[in-house]
Amino acid sequence: MARIGNSELDVFPLSLGGNVFGWTADKARSFAVLDAYAAAGGDFIDTADVYSAWAPGNSGGESETIIGAWLAERGRRDDIVVATKVGAHADFKGLGAETVKKGAEASLRRLGTDHIDLYYTHVDDPETPVEEIVTALDGLVKEGKVRAIGASNISPERLAASLDFSEREGLARYEILQPHYNLVEREQYEGPLADLVAARGLSAAPYSGLASGFLTGKYRRGGESADSPRAQKATGYLERDRGPKVLAALDEVAAAHGVEVATVALAWLAAQPTIVAPIASARTVDQLPALVAVAEVKLTDEEIAALTAASA
Repeated sequence: MARIGNSELDVFPLSLGGNVFGWTADKARSFAVLDAYAAAGGDFIDTADVYSAWAPGNSGGESETIIGAWLAERGRRDDIVVATKVGAHADFKGLGAETVKKGAEASLRRLGTDHIDLYYTHVDDPETPVEEIVTALDGLVKEGKVRAIGASNISPERLAASLDFSEREGLARYEILQPHYNLVEREQYEGPLADLVAARGLSAAPYSGLASGFLTGKYRRGGESADSPRAQKATGYLERDRGPKVLAALDEVAAAHGVEVATVALAWLAAQPTIVAPIASARTVDQLPALVAVAEVKLTDEEIAALTAASA
């Protein structure tokens, strides 16, 4: 277990992504994945109010609804850390104070709970002052509707300004950042953002930890065809010089540990400074063991260095 920032939340080192629930995983399949994750010791579920509005017939909130139903039916609310987000749903766009408040209420209803453990701003809203955003989030914390807050898709400047305001006014502060970060997408996080997270005592839970499936090793030259948007994105990494190099390095380390390529990709993330738990999703129970195995795999310094060099 690892502590999120300066919060009171301790979490399993792999966060289960809920973006597939209500999309490529129906309710029954989602329940099976959630059951298997919890049975493996998992307790950190990540979703958002907009999941999965992009799927035909959906409008957003489907993932939260499924997770809420599972929590109720399994009686697991008190031992699961539920993270969701606001700011990207069509009905709750942006981070104005009223939007944040109404978005939270809608998420609470769908999740069937009286509190959200970790509430993220999904996408920064540069048109809204950080003072308004932080004050709105602090209000939710004071009301007991949110336990801790985090940010995703935010610049170092806006994150620093938000933290400064929180500390100056004695308000709830962002305790965690959710950046786009993995072995083939390092540019957004490494540098000013990661330095700021480390300096201010935050944690990070990277999304897209497996790069749309590329870092599972499933997509290789001459292998699976790009027959879906996700597959097209994954196979695109093969066209970059670092893509094949990363797969080769992953293969070598995975063989040494007797684990799957995906496990090593997540273990590299977990070994990076500030990372509390990478986020990865599973459509089926069969996909889950490689993800939760990150809790058991510790890479050597040499292995971490080799993977880092391959992905440079």
